[in-house]
Amino acid sequence: MASFLPAYERVIVLEGGYTLHNVKDDRGGQTYAGISRKYWPTWAGWQYIDRGEIPPTPLVREFYRENFWNVVRGDEIENQDVALSIYSSAVNIDTKVATRLVQVVVGTTPDGDFGPRTLAALNAFNPALFLARLSIAKVARYAEIVRRDRSQGKFLLGWISRVLKESP
Repeated sequence: MASFLPAYERVIVLEGGYTLHNVKDDRGGQTYAGISRKYWPTWAGWQYIDRGEIPPTPLVREFYRENFWNVVRGDEIENQDVALSIYSSAVNIDTKVATRLVQVVVGTTPDGDFGPRTLAALNAFNPALFLARLSIAKVARYAEIVRRDRSQGKFLLGWISRVLKESP
């Protein structure tokens, strides 16, 4: 079974580390360690940041475990690289969207809920083939975002680079 901590350590680097970011045109707005204030306004870490302090690392780590890793059932995924790729997608593009991409690849109903059928199909799928197909699905998703909103084009190369860095 996959382990959270190695996946977390890889993804926190992909998210820019433990830094505060304000990037023009980023739909997530201000982020700390990849956590968007716009989408997660009640995260306890914002209280630290608003006081000019650094949120404790365990607070960040548990946020990621609860809101992303657990949602995609990371502990139940048999292959570590597969779990990392799915978890990274959940962080970057939303748990429901990431789950639908997984479901399309493994051939289950793309409803956005990571249920037992999706998990069983995923764990039965060839890991290398799954990773290749999921990578293609992610790049296609990012291209669609840019097609719909040209202002997001400046992020496309970074998103594609992230997909490549997730692979073993």
